[in-house]
Parts: sequence; C-alpha cells; structure tokens
Amino acid sequence: MRWTTPDGDFLDLDFVDGPVNSPQLLVLHGLEGSSKRKYVRGLLSLARARGWRGVALNFRSCSGTPNRAARLYHSGETGDLDWVIGELTKREPGAAILPVGVSLGGNVLLKWLGEEGDRAPDEVRAAVAISAPFDLAASAEKMSRGLGRVYSSFFLRALKAKATAKAQLYPELLDRKAIRKARNWRAYDDAVTAPLHGFEDAEDYWARSSSISYLDRIRRPVLLIGARDDPFVPATSLPEELAGRSEWLEGEFTPRGGHVGFVAGALPWRAGYWAEQRAVAFLAEFVPTIRPMQTPPGGPFSRSPTD
Repeated sequence: MRWTTPDGDFLDLDFVDGPVNSPQLLVLHGLEGSSKRKYVRGLLSLARARGWRGVALNFRSCSGTPNRAARLYHSGETGDLDWVIGELTKREPGAAILPVGVSLGGNVLLKWLGEEGDRAPDEVRAAVAISAPFDLAASAEKMSRGLGRVYSSFFLRALKAKATAKAQLYPELLDRKAIRKARNWRAYDDAVTAPLHGFEDAEDYWARSSSISYLDRIRRPVLLIGARDDPFVPATSLPEELAGRSEWLEGEFTPRGGHVGFVAGALPWRAGYWAEQRAVAFLAEFVPTIRPMQTPPGGPFSRSPTD
C-alpha cells in the first residue's frame, strides 16, 4: 500500500491482515533492504502465527520505486517512522504497535524511542532492535576493514546508483563526481547523506544520528539483540553496561551470531533464526494471547507495496 507523506513524497508499506484491534508487528528493515528480505518475512510469519497483524515499512527509495523528494533515507531519519506510527494510531486507537528494527532500522527505531521518551504513544507497548549499529562512526570504521570492506562495496554500489539518479534531478544539492569517487562510508556520507539531509559532514551525521546517545531517554521496554562477532558492529560499542542498569533496556549480546544471522537448529537445511523468534517472544510478554492464524499459501503478505 502506498501512503502519501506530508511532504508530497510516498512510503510503500506491506501489510499482514488479522483480527481488528489485534497487535501490529511493525518491521523496519536494514541498509538497502526492503519488505522482501527474508528476516522481514520471517518476523511477519511469526507474528501471524500468534494471531497478530503485521506492517513492513519500506524506507524511501527501498521498495523498488525511486522516491520523488530531494532526499533518501539514512540511519538517523526518524520523521517517517514517527509519521507512520502516528497514522497507525489514528486509524486504530488503542491497538498495540510492536516495532522491530533490524540493523539500520534498529538504529532508527532506538533513536525515535529516545527522542519521544515519555511522549511515545501508549500503543507502542515494547520494541526490539536486532544488530543495531549503536555508534555509527565506530561501525563505519569497522566496515572499512576486513570482511566489512567486501560488504561495504556491495552496499555502496547500490547507494551510489540511487544518489547519482538524485544528482541528475537535483544538481544543486549533489556533486556527481564526488559520488562517483566515494569508496568508503566517510566519503559517501560527505558526498550524499550530509548535503541531502542537512548535516555539516559525515562526522556531524554520525554524531547526531547514533542511537547510543538516545538509549538512556527510552521509556518503553526494549530488547537489544547483538552479537560480539558482528562484522559491522564493534563489540566495544554494544551498550552492555547501560542495558544492565536500565529499567527499560534488556540486552542479549551473544558471542556469535554475526550480523542479523543468529542461525539456530541442528539441521542446516532446516535452519531457524533465533533473533526473530526471541524478538517476537519478548514482544508477546506485553500483549494478550490471541488465537493463532494460518499463514495462507504464498507467504504472509496480503497486499503489495503499490496496491
């Protein structure tokens, strides 16, 4: 379903149907992801199995259709999430909203929760962040080394293609030469994220957008899931001490799990994904038990992004 945003752009969302006023699992994907990602579908399938509904938010430019405005999305952009949650609460006041943010989506979710604090809608009962990059500068540095460089080159190719298309439409904002030359996150964020979204440079973007600075303002129960062997998130940036003393944060930081991996099960061809299962089980503690529903053939989605 396509929703027109207040600035005249649009967001594409996918929905999983269910009983009216049942809890809604809201999933935020990671960098260059979408509602088609396996972990998004896995989370929504688990939600449906509990009798919940689901919503998958595609960040701007991530649904397969380029967005119209002179902007993209980034790790600290919380305005769209705030608007979507506001729309969901207006349409069904009182219906529980249970957000799960994965990777970049986890940072966005945590930052929004910290910004809102006590003002967060009552409908938002609890939340989960999986493999969130709490400190963006530290993650950018780690992704510039070792295995992270391989993944970074993949992400940067896709992001630079989007940015180049934006530069053709808004040449006064973006320098195509600088975009083309960007080979790491600092150069890309200097060339694209900062000028498009009002930051001075990459350092300013990272400092103002890192969720680590917002965690102590959160006033909803939140589960933080991370792995110490994450190739994108340094173990030293995991907020273990803060989670240990906070009444609102629960940290589960495992020795292994990689980045949004957490593969479980004895049979490789029948793998389960512990983080998805743990996330939904945690959220279930904050809503009533509902009779499960059967997932229809073809997967959990009932509508396509452009319906």
